[in-house]
Amino acid sequence: MAYRRASGCLSFVFVAALLALGAASLVPQLGAAFRQPLYAARLAAMEPLTSTPVPVAGVSPEALTDTWGAARSGGRQHEGIDIFAARGTPVVSATEGIVAEVGTNNLGGNVVWVQGPGREAHYYAHLETQQPGLASGDRIAPGDTLGFVGTSGNAAGTPPHLHYGIYSAGGATNPYPRLVEPEGGTPEAE
Repeated sequence: MAYRRASGCLSFVFVAALLALGAASLVPQLGAAFRQPLYAARLAAMEPLTSTPVPVAGVSPEALTDTWGAARSGGRQHEGIDIFAARGTPVVSATEGIVAEVGTNNLGGNVVWVQGPGREAHYYAHLETQQPGLASGDRIAPGDTLGFVGTSGNAAGTPPHLHYGIYSAGGATNPYPRLVEPEGGTPEAE
């Protein structure tokens, strides 16, 4: 009896996995997580990071200003930090993860979303361009280049910068307190 129950349970799990993979191919937004299901599950099970390196090559933590909650157009509040650097400076991943989206939107312009540890999404916006060849579903490590500092989206006419945000099911989280210098110093611009 126990064997029959276990066999039926395994069959159900196998069929559910096949259906999930089929759904991932039909819904591109789901596809990134399903292309690497074991890694995605491991990331989700991890605790959110309490510190990360500054995600712009050559920028030190001392150069940052906490702009969390500052007023923005349309009655919005700033949900991240703006990290100023020369146009074209490499933007690097602050965490390991899976690229969830490489695309554009009205506010952020050229953007990259990375699903990182603890079910947190890391948002990199106002990029001049994304890293050539970077695609949804790519597995990345801290320090991998995601794109280059720019002024796309609603940042047109402002000094070049990266808007960096961290989001979870509970909403946006201020990234400023987490930004610390990585071991061995800040990454050098390529």
